[in-house]
Amino acid sequence: MTLPKFTTGRILALLLLLVAIAGAVWYFAIRKPGDAARFHTAAAETGDLTEVISANGTINPVRVVNVGSQVSGTVQKLYADYNDKVTAGQVLLELDPQLFKARLAQSEGALANARAQAALSQANAARAGQLRRQDFISQQDYETALATARSQAAQVASAQAAADQDRANLGFSIIRAPVSGVIISRAVDIGQTVAASFQTPTLFTIAQDLTEMQIEALVAEADVARVQLGQKVSFTVDAYGNRPFAGTVSQVRLNPTTQQNVVTFTVIVAVPNPDGALLPGMTVNASFLVRQYDDVLLVPNSAMSWKPAGWNRQQQPKPLPDEARLPGYGTTIFVLGPKGEPEPRRIRVGAADNDMSVVLGGQLKAGEKVITGDVKPAESARPGGPPPG
Repeated sequence: MTLPKFTTGRILALLLLLVAIAGAVWYFAIRKPGDAARFHTAAAETGDLTEVISANGTINPVRVVNVGSQVSGTVQKLYADYNDKVTAGQVLLELDPQLFKARLAQSEGALANARAQAALSQANAARAGQLRRQDFISQQDYETALATARSQAAQVASAQAAADQDRANLGFSIIRAPVSGVIISRAVDIGQTVAASFQTPTLFTIAQDLTEMQIEALVAEADVARVQLGQKVSFTVDAYGNRPFAGTVSQVRLNPTTQQNVVTFTVIVAVPNPDGALLPGMTVNASFLVRQYDDVLLVPNSAMSWKPAGWNRQQQPKPLPDEARLPGYGTTIFVLGPKGEPEPRRIRVGAADNDMSVVLGGQLKAGEKVITGDVKPAESARPGGPPPG
């Protein structure tokens, strides 16, 4: 009697299930602990790597103008506030002008008095000249009259200068914008007293153009030699997450800064800001593009720090004859051999990022399993062994 088709399928399914169970029993029970992999590995593969210099900095406007006051006084009227767009010559605030007007009136009165005295002295000098020609007065009296007239003329000039100064101070009580731009800071309010006795106080800060910004990045002295004018820079700001921005190096300032024995140089990066997304004072994470490596052999950085127990430098392989005179062939890494044992390889590494390094030469080939670390006992005891390298 022939069995139905569905019964045959069931028998095959049972056979496959028994084979799977037997395999599982062998894998978890019969297998020896030594069969588990002992190392974390990663394949040496070709790929791309970008060599960059990382630095932090702050975004600022290219040109910032501080507006101050040459005279002291109380703020009477305020015409500008934060984020206002102003034009050159526009009135920003006015100080109380009463004291300045009073001083100007006083100096103008002194000037009028000096002019009157000068006119009288000039007339006296003219009459003294006529009397001297008729020999009615002495030469000394005539010269005294001339000296008096000249002295009064000098008094007129001095009074005129004092009046001009008081008139200028009255004009300085009106603060105007020296350039066109956007006000990014205001340090005074109505009723506040402005004191300009020792130094000029800053009342407003005006950014001329917010569509062109700059980054003042602090670059470590070990990396500043690789920064060049016109170099491309990519950066991000916290406000926009992973949105990329770009700029170019416009200046490397020669004035170093030392903080806690760390020397840094200020590098200026020109940044276009057509949409106004970048605001003054934002903190940036900048990456200076040094070089792009395409289709090169890469090795994990962790592989260069791992060494098997008991390893010493005398055991490292010697470089090939054509490599012996090349610099940098002192880096020894280990690959997983055919029998599962680590085998040393001597390589020369170049540029690196946070994870990988470029292999410029040596005894490593693409596809070889590079050992990056030891498997912990807890990982080896897990079902299925350690996770893949």
